[in-house]
Amino acid sequence: MKRVAVLTSGGDAPGMNAAIRAVVRYGVKKGLEVIGVRRGYAGLIDGDFVKLEYKDVSGITEKGGTILRTSRCEEFKTEAGRARAAKKFKELGAEGLVVIGGEGSLTGAHLLYEEHKIPVVGIPASIDNDISYTDKSIGVDTCLNTVIDAIQKLKDTASSHERAFIVEVMGRNSGYIALMAGLTTGAEAVIIPEVPVDYSQLAERILEERKRGKINCIIVVAEGSASAYTVARHLEYKIGYETRITILGHIQRGGVPTFFDRELALRMGVEAVNALLEGEVDTMIALQGTEYVRVPLANVLSTKKKLDLRLYELAYLLS
Repeated sequence: MKRVAVLTSGGDAPGMNAAIRAVVRYGVKKGLEVIGVRRGYAGLIDGDFVKLEYKDVSGITEKGGTILRTSRCEEFKTEAGRARAAKKFKELGAEGLVVIGGEGSLTGAHLLYEEHKIPVVGIPASIDNDISYTDKSIGVDTCLNTVIDAIQKLKDTASSHERAFIVEVMGRNSGYIALMAGLTTGAEAVIIPEVPVDYSQLAERILEERKRGKINCIIVVAEGSASAYTVARHLEYKIGYETRITILGHIQRGGVPTFFDRELALRMGVEAVNALLEGEVDTMIALQGTEYVRVPLANVLSTKKKLDLRLYELAYLLS
């Protein structure tokens, strides 16, 4: 193997740059030429390639986002689009492709292998932490630190004004961000897609806390369960006092990666190159406990990651 390519796709996640750096520098040390694909699968279709040397990835580990940029490509979702991408890849003369991204990106990688036998290795990068077989995906830890910092600041204002704050966080159809943030900040309630919410019961709890003298209230809502505005409409009528809404939005995707995300990304990048060199393709690099393992992409994509609902019970008990 002499030439490999790397791309980032889908939503960006802090730590993607650290993974790119690891692929490039470790690949170069192993005698490989590394080609960056700009703009994800859209760039693969367009042949938007750039050779990445050792010096090109200097100083990027600490940067959020992705130097290769990213996009969501509707054309790639079609067989014709993937055929165009495969043709460009083969014209490039590359012998392996590292795909850094979430579930949709990994699905695309698997289809490139299935339909065109392109040797692919995936690296999970998604703030939602909804990719199966890996304990953590790149970007999760940084995202949670951003969310926790925002909630702690909101608690100061909630106490000053004696109000309830409803904080909407990202996560697609997973309640992981909301649950972990709510658990570790002592939120009064966490609303997630995995557990049906009883607004009457929740209102009673908030009122009981109020009677006991608690002067602030934080409710963390996962975007996949309900909007913060829906929650506010349900609760204000029942609790009889004002709520304030904060939607954290895309600030959760950005920022300087934490130590954990940097180490995770660097080690996954190295393992991805090793997997290509050893011919173990159509796989994803996963963190399981303290070990980095290779899992077939078919297994990853056919299994839904389940939330540990014992943590939900714990959040309720400690609120």
